[in-house]
Amino acid sequence: MRPISRVAAAAIGITGALLLTSCVDDGNESTVTLIETSSSAPISASPTPTEPTTGPSPSEGTSTPSGEPADPQVVEEIATGLEAPWGLAFLPNGDAIVTERDTRRVLMIKGDAHRVVELGTIEAAAPQGEAGLLGVALSPTYDNDHLAYFYVSTVSDNRIVRARIGGGRIGPVEPIFTGIPNGYIHDGGRLVFGPDGYLYASTGEGGEPERAPDLGSLGGKILRLTADGDPAPGNPGGTAVWSYGHRNVQGLAFDGDRLWASEFGADSFDELNLIEPGSDYGWPAVEGTGGEAEGYVDPRVTWRTDDASPSGLAYLDGYLWLAALKGERLWRITVDGALASDATAYFVGDYGRMRTVEVSPDGDLWVMTSNRDTRGTPTEGDDRILLVRP
Repeated sequence: MRPISRVAAAAIGITGALLLTSCVDDGNESTVTLIETSSSAPISASPTPTEPTTGPSPSEGTSTPSGEPADPQVVEEIATGLEAPWGLAFLPNGDAIVTERDTRRVLMIKGDAHRVVELGTIEAAAPQGEAGLLGVALSPTYDNDHLAYFYVSTVSDNRIVRARIGGGRIGPVEPIFTGIPNGYIHDGGRLVFGPDGYLYASTGEGGEPERAPDLGSLGGKILRLTADGDPAPGNPGGTAVWSYGHRNVQGLAFDGDRLWASEFGADSFDELNLIEPGSDYGWPAVEGTGGEAEGYVDPRVTWRTDDASPSGLAYLDGYLWLAALKGERLWRITVDGALASDATAYFVGDYGRMRTVEVSPDGDLWVMTSNRDTRGTPTEGDDRILLVRP
């Protein structure tokens, strides 16, 4: 086993709420503004970006008006020295599984001391560009079956595999769903089990936009599967496809029964979408809002493509938390039913690219950086997992 160093740092200073900055695909470059949405009307970008503002550091003290949430704070570095980490999932006992995209390693972070050990590698993974060993999700019945599910880019496709974890190792890998188009870019890769017990997977269009609206292709989709990899009962059309018309979804999060997804735009707008089964989200015909008249579903929030480059997504206590790559920040978005609004940015530029955010069993956020993914500027200690107190 190969241990990875860990540094604990209490109450690391944060940069407060910025309402604007920069984003893009795992790599495009532009400018961005944030837009709110309502359940009755699509949001539209404001013509003039709001100037960023910075809140006081924790050492100066903070006070919030009654009813307003406090700013999140980084209170510890859970792990350092990771190599382009991508997926993160918590075991029932609070330990965590982490995947590294390019090394193909599966790691476990154990106990209160956050000891990091290697469980093995997924040899079928063939890293290139944005592809490699990507998302991970744990079986809803993990206590009984010890199954972990992985999204893997091979030489021929993207696929979902599963393996048992036990004795400090990964068991034999079993493919359960194959044939998802792969590419140097836009491979999707997020996995999450929903409250219905089914597995949801995001796929990208692999840089070929025509795949996204094509119901005969698995590219540019959100899939809904049984734990054995079959199309889940109740899927539109009886196939694995749950929604389509996506460019590259890398974030999935449930708020009760509602599924939210973060999606990379091309040159104009990144998106936060509320997913409706059987619906077309417009790519490549529409980027951002303005597609409802043509039968597409408009996003609930949009950013110009320098402020987000949205990857991981998590829901906690009335807020969605979105990790931004090019934007180098963590977004907090207020959610009220189908309404998403009041997006606020934190830690802008403090830790570089942010890939993944997950809610820990004790109600904190674990936020994963991605500065060693060939598009960031690594500093000493990268990549790292930050413990954020929301």
